[in-house]
Amino acid sequence: MMESGHQRSMSDSGKYMKLHRDEVKRYLSLLDVSVGAPTLDALRGIIRAHLATMPFENISKLYRWKTSGAADVPSCTEFLDGIEQFHFGGTCYSNNYHLCQLLVSLGYDAVLCGADMSKPDVHVVSIVKVEGREYIVDAGYGAPFLDPLPRHLPLDHVISHGDDRYVLHPQDSLGHSRLVFYQNGTERHGYRVNPKPRGIQEFSQVVADSFRPEATFMNAVLLTKHAPDFSVVLRNLTCTEIRGEAARITTLRTTDELVAAIADHFSIPASVSRIALEGLSFRADAWS
Repeated sequence: MMESGHQRSMSDSGKYMKLHRDEVKRYLSLLDVSVGAPTLDALRGIIRAHLATMPFENISKLYRWKTSGAADVPSCTEFLDGIEQFHFGGTCYSNNYHLCQLLVSLGYDAVLCGADMSKPDVHVVSIVKVEGREYIVDAGYGAPFLDPLPRHLPLDHVISHGDDRYVLHPQDSLGHSRLVFYQNGTERHGYRVNPKPRGIQEFSQVVADSFRPEATFMNAVLLTKHAPDFSVVLRNLTCTEIRGEAARITTLRTTDELVAAIADHFSIPASVSRIALEGLSFRADAWS
């Protein structure tokens, strides 16, 4: 069980999380979903639409920084503008923060929480309580988390995706949930969720640090899009397409080929990707 000091409710975050009704309407229109009461099935539909429509990608991060010098989380209006104009999505800070705002605005008991990777609180997720149970919602990890991830676990919860495997372990005594990502049987990455509700402003330094010259997503490319019957992952110069049990892996030889693949699979204009990728070293790996 979670510590009493970590008990969550929408009232903790709703005041600063709610979107204007016009933003909610626009967000739902871009997702192409209609919603009613906040149910588990409705939450699943929102998540699946988000992963298919608003990809995890850092092209928007690079493009925004190179064209405006911005090194913060875009506002919801700017986030939606990027989706509408350039078919952007975002990294964890924008995807998960704005999705959490949407869920709160739709009446879900949802809070933003930090998660530890190699350093404390360098990732964010949502914890959502619906139909009496808590779930992790993460549209910002580049993973096929098409369903809310249950926190009420007696045993490990496993998601298999091609040669990848994601294992969510039961909560520890302090309410932390640990997720581990395995690739070809080898542990590659993961995070531990801290259940304390947080405000996005608490991550301002972490976000700023993610724009430093040595930061991962200033030296690597990762774009992912997931649907129940199809996934595509562009990781530096490797493109992986998965349909059912079949995977097709293509090695791209040049930045021009990467730009073309981004346009083909994600509909991000080539002119935008070229600006974002100019001078990129590809010396980092998102899963390192």
